Amino acid sequence: MVEPDTETSQDGASVLGSDPVLAAVMDRHDLDPLEPAENEFKRLCVSIINQQLSSASAAAVRDRVFSVLDDEVTPDAVLTASSDDLRDAGLSRTKVDFVRNAARAFLERDLTRSGLADHADDEVRAELTRIAGVGPWTARMYLIFVLQRPDVLPLGDLAVRRGIETLYNDGQELTRAEMREIARPWRPHRSLATRYVWAEYES
Repeated sequence: MVEPDTETSQDGASVLGSDPVLAAVMDRHDLDPLEPAENEFKRLCVSIINQQLSSASAAAVRDRVFSVLDDEVTPDAVLTASSDDLRDAGLSRTKVDFVRNAARAFLERDLTRSGLADHADDEVRAELTRIAGVGPWTARMYLIFVLQRPDVLPLGDLAVRRGIETLYNDGQELTRAEMREIARPWRPHRSLATRYVWAEYES
């Protein structure tokens, strides 16, 4: 079984604290612990809704969509909801298709935390990206926030890239290979390091 991240472990803090730049970031930010996902499908829908939206816009759309579903965010509820109602809540036609694709995938396969417990990270990404509308970024968000895998580095996320460039290269552009090299000392706790980079970038 692949174990989830235990982010509060002293081991993670000591590994990341050995990087002086990241150690200073850790001193500036207290992260809330990740809560286990009670509804994995809902969390995947959140990631799909968030795609290409600002945080504020995504939150508003999520609230309206979940209201359409009477806060019962299940595959069956998504598949039976009116397309017009979902679009009126703020989903594009494409995203209506995407959340319905995710719903069908959850009904056909066990994509819950327990169902994916024996899958390595690469295998999870392969399973999730079989769903039309779930790309590498969304799959990595699922790995971090739903499955709580400890060593995910989502360089497809603009805020992560900009955060690393700001912290390590005075805001100047870095290649992804250079970023992976910067993040090498963070292993096997790159998920936690990523959350600190996000916190710093958004502050």
